[in-house]
Amino acid sequence: MTTILDGKKLSIKILDELAEQVALLEQKPTLTVILVGEDPASELYVGLKKKAAEKLGIVSTILNYPQNTEEKVILDKIKELNNDKTTDAILVQLPLPEQISEKKVIQAISPKKDVDGFTPENIGRISIGSEPYAYPCTPKGVLRLLDEYQINLNGKHVVIVGRSNIVGKPLAQMILNRNATVTICHSQTQNLGEITKTADILISAVGKNKMIRNEMIKPDSVIVDVGTSKIDGKTYGDVDFENIYNSVSFITPVPGGVGPMTIASLMGNVFELSQLNRDA
Repeated sequence: MTTILDGKKLSIKILDELAEQVALLEQKPTLTVILVGEDPASELYVGLKKKAAEKLGIVSTILNYPQNTEEKVILDKIKELNNDKTTDAILVQLPLPEQISEKKVIQAISPKKDVDGFTPENIGRISIGSEPYAYPCTPKGVLRLLDEYQINLNGKHVVIVGRSNIVGKPLAQMILNRNATVTICHSQTQNLGEITKTADILISAVGKNKMIRNEMIKPDSVIVDVGTSKIDGKTYGDVDFENIYNSVSFITPVPGGVGPMTIASLMGNVFELSQLNRDA
């Protein structure tokens, strides 16, 4: 019997609990988002984040900059926000225009206001097994989802397909910290299917429709589909869900799996950073 890992249901539970916690605060948490350019996908994501924040009572501000904005302008604004005691969390929406260094921008954000969990200090803390000020949102959401369904990682072989700085790499470290054996696969991996077939838990974060097929999985394994791609306006995951469903013990749907958990994790990070900064 296959169980759906229902991220949508769990995210509602998490957000409801957060709303109760925020309601008790006299000073509401604040999130400032920097958006450079007019990329439709970025504008959509920022809008969803603002809507989620406002629903919880979190004060959300979006700073819009034109496509041709110079790097120094963004770096100066981040420095200003770092020093602003009324700003709890900073998010710079990626990708950035080519004239702005993504690396420099991420490094400029104070680790204690880094709501995405991308700064070198936060990633470094995860790497050495210490608590970061904020965990990267998607990896945090994946682990919270596995925890909810009591899927133990201890001693399990976890295969992650995808090595991005946003998902694959930090997730591998976080899972390693839970005593799993981790294998990372990527575009240059040879015999991918032979490796994925050894996974007790397979996590795919590539963004390629139906890349993970039934013959590539271990029977009764756990499948977490992080990747998304759009075809004719419809959203698909990396996993051939319909053909794999009856072969596994747990599986996430797309949409409705990891996506909602990412937003819930982001809002949780805003709340946690607000408490951290006010206690300082």
